[in-house]
Amino acid sequence: MAETPREVNDLAALKTLAHPRRGRIIRHLAAHGPATSAALARALGLNTGATSYHLRELARHGFVEEIDRDGAHGRERWWQAVRADLRFPPRSRQTAEMRAAVDEMNRLSFAADIEAFVRFQNDVDPGDPWADAAPYSRGTVHVTPAELASFFEEFITLLNRYKRPPQALPPGARTVQTRFLAFPAPDPDPDPAGETAPESRPETDPTSAPAPAADPATES
Repeated sequence: MAETPREVNDLAALKTLAHPRRGRIIRHLAAHGPATSAALARALGLNTGATSYHLRELARHGFVEEIDRDGAHGRERWWQAVRADLRFPPRSRQTAEMRAAVDEMNRLSFAADIEAFVRFQNDVDPGDPWADAAPYSRGTVHVTPAELASFFEEFITLLNRYKRPPQALPPGARTVQTRFLAFPAPDPDPDPAGETAPESRPETDPTSAPAPAADPATES
């Protein structure tokens, strides 16, 4: 299910995404589905009133939305993350304040991703079929900026192939978090001895893990 790209270029919206507690709320809703402010507060160890305020701020910028929920009690309000292909302005078009917000958002997000990955590895039962369902790959390619942009769009197209509504999911499917990160290798430090490093060549990291034979899961 392809999603229309949305460029987030408003500083207030970027600061909202860079807010630590609001980032945790969005990640929880994206991974675990709709929840009330009270349920989110319990899950994240936050104050219910503060959680409600953060939800309203996220909704004001279109990152979460209130939904009707069957079986809701009284004035209970349910929230879900808005499915969207969020994009950010190229770094060359970002102001200093925008760069600071995007950098902080990325720092918090990557730290949360590593924490979640380590927790999965520590908690999963080796006998669980999902224990072998965490493929990864590290490698290098030689491309131009335009080619890298095309590479990214091809990845998004592939990702969208597996974004399906809940009623279309096959048995055994569960939420799987996917990430894409690519960046130019930093220039080498000057060699104090004046030696010239050998010419680099494309390679694939030998630590890459193969994809599992199990049926791939999707994001919900």
